[in-house]
Amino acid sequence: MNVTVNPAPRSSINVRVELPPERLDSAIAEAVRHLSQRTKIHGFRPGKAPRVVVERAVGAEAVLEEAMDHLVKKAYRDALAEHEILPIAQADVKVEQGEEGKPVIFTANVPVRPDVTLGDYRGFNFKPEIETIDEVKVAKVVEELRDQNATLVPVEDRGARNGDYAVIGYVGTRDGVAFEGGTAERMPLILGDERLIPGFEANLLGLRPGETAGFDISFPDDYPDKDLAGAAARFEVDLKELREKIQPAEDDDFARTLGTFPDLATLRTEIKARLERNALDKARHEFADRIIEYATANATLELPDVLIDQEIEIMHDELRGSLARQGIEEEAYLKVAGKTDADLHADFKPRAEKRVKVLLVLSKIAEEEGITISDREVQDEVGRARERYGNDKRTLSYFQSERGQSFIRSSLRRSRLVEKLVDEWLAANPDHQPLPHLEDEAVSLSDAGSTADGAVTPAAPADTTGPAAESAEETEPEPAGQPVPAHSTNR
Repeated sequence: MNVTVNPAPRSSINVRVELPPERLDSAIAEAVRHLSQRTKIHGFRPGKAPRVVVERAVGAEAVLEEAMDHLVKKAYRDALAEHEILPIAQADVKVEQGEEGKPVIFTANVPVRPDVTLGDYRGFNFKPEIETIDEVKVAKVVEELRDQNATLVPVEDRGARNGDYAVIGYVGTRDGVAFEGGTAERMPLILGDERLIPGFEANLLGLRPGETAGFDISFPDDYPDKDLAGAAARFEVDLKELREKIQPAEDDDFARTLGTFPDLATLRTEIKARLERNALDKARHEFADRIIEYATANATLELPDVLIDQEIEIMHDELRGSLARQGIEEEAYLKVAGKTDADLHADFKPRAEKRVKVLLVLSKIAEEEGITISDREVQDEVGRARERYGNDKRTLSYFQSERGQSFIRSSLRRSRLVEKLVDEWLAANPDHQPLPHLEDEAVSLSDAGSTADGAVTPAAPADTTGPAAESAEETEPEPAGQPVPAHSTNR
């Protein structure tokens, strides 16, 4: 077997293989045997019919095709092993010559992992930026806690105003005829949040429970339902209920309702301490993100199309999962967003390229730094996945598979690399404030039912390992445009 290997564009290599004629003769004999075993031929036991009889039964082309298929597959594998080539996807194989009595010649364009030329990833001139926690931020958290522990009380002595919680019923018509999606018996909303079409809620201000309002209004020109976009409509609205939010007083009694806090001052002190710890943790992860960006910007590599395409498919799967968690059909999402699958993939491509580059660069740096992950560490992560996804058989099956464990290993490796770079910078700059990892608190306001940002539960540390990190930080997708009023409660 004669194998020639040459570099090709887009991180691929061209492999040319030439086999002597006798290899095809042997492959044809083997093909005849296999076809004879699979084909019922009168007068012959399975596998015993001669070539001429088999060709009469299935055709000479079928015999040659079977022989070439097995021969090329085996020769391709042997060529990769001989030259230690590790493909990252299926190759594009083309047979140039496959006739009896002549050498078999085929070529394969094989996508391979790109060569990454690292630049500097340590000599950056930036440092961690730690948010200052002042009394204004503490007061904001206290206000959020009061808001979350507020009660809703009926309003009877005044008209509706922005911020009130209302329940309305309405009927929308066009030219006197009700239209689909324009009617609701009971729909809750917070006045002033503008969940409905622009200007709708302003017509409800001043109403008292039991009163009605009728008004004309136009749908916006960019309304997703093209039949209603820019159309004028008439709405008759009945204000059924009206409530206002009453916050608890900002005093010692309020503090005691949140847990083991004897007074408001102690609560404020605890909030500030936790905000400061959160700020340190946030600074560490943002610093790590900047190191990743610096290292990636200084590296040189050619991104393989196949990896970008694979990443786009992963991002599409992430979107599908996110939509499913919200109870949204993908077809409905695409219709409202006015996009096709091709449009989505075009939108995904820039981020997919970035994610792939980050992954490859961090993997290369991890190799340079000699970072390894043991089998035990991988299995520990699989165990944690079992605890977290106990009822999700599909996810558990993935993490228990060879591919899933490979993903775990690479993720742990990249994460350890980034932590190493951060810790080494801190060690080289001992005058800088330490940036410890934020662990779960022994005492948490969340145990008392509170969920105020920052002071209650620590913000989940951002995964700084590259592709997986970027997707985790994205917000849940939401269909573009505003809903028809009757559908607003679904948002």
